[in-house]
Amino acid sequence: MARPLIAITGPGRGAIGPRSLVAMAIRLHGGEPLQLRPGQYAHDHPLDGVVITGGHDVNPVLYAAEPEVEPRYDEQRDHFERAVIEYALEHDLPLLGICRGAQLLNIVRGGSLFQDLRLHRKQTSHRRTILPLKTLLLEPGSTLGQQMACSRCRINSLHNQGIDRLGNGLKVAARDLDGIVQAIEDPRARHLLGVQWHPEFLPYLPRQLALFAGLVAASRVQG
Repeated sequence: MARPLIAITGPGRGAIGPRSLVAMAIRLHGGEPLQLRPGQYAHDHPLDGVVITGGHDVNPVLYAAEPEVEPRYDEQRDHFERAVIEYALEHDLPLLGICRGAQLLNIVRGGSLFQDLRLHRKQTSHRRTILPLKTLLLEPGSTLGQQMACSRCRINSLHNQGIDRLGNGLKVAARDLDGIVQAIEDPRARHLLGVQWHPEFLPYLPRQLALFAGLVAASRVQG
């Protein structure tokens, strides 16, 4: 059986480390990674699945909001990845959104974001870390919970924005100790998942690799 072709999106320059780690995880589970950058198009490739990686904050203009924090946006990337997500949704391609990828998925589905999570944290630290020092609480019956085979586990955290109003058809799959949404999914789709943490930085934890294994497995199934 041919290895499913999985697109990995990112900025026009940089992000070599996390993109390489995502590609490694995809290869490890039998997929063929394809790096896509702004200026390239999803429809030019016979894609079987998509990973939208993390990075800069999403411009609030995409969900009709005024900036609340000092802007650090990549509008070219926002436009590019929004088009990739729309293509994946139109063709029911399995998709994994990581950090800003989850946020952008939520926006494409009509949702909105909190622009500064420091205002919403009471029990958890806002310190950013690639180490699994934060607690994830998975929703009972969620597809993500079944995939990770746990109800409570540890994750890392590198994000400033977070999901506010849920997009159409999306459900909360996990929260943290402050009740902040940490994962979203659409149980009606073939495989549609967004996580706020960075599983690519935790390849030594089987539960985190399960996210990439699930994506590749779903991408082998013809839609």
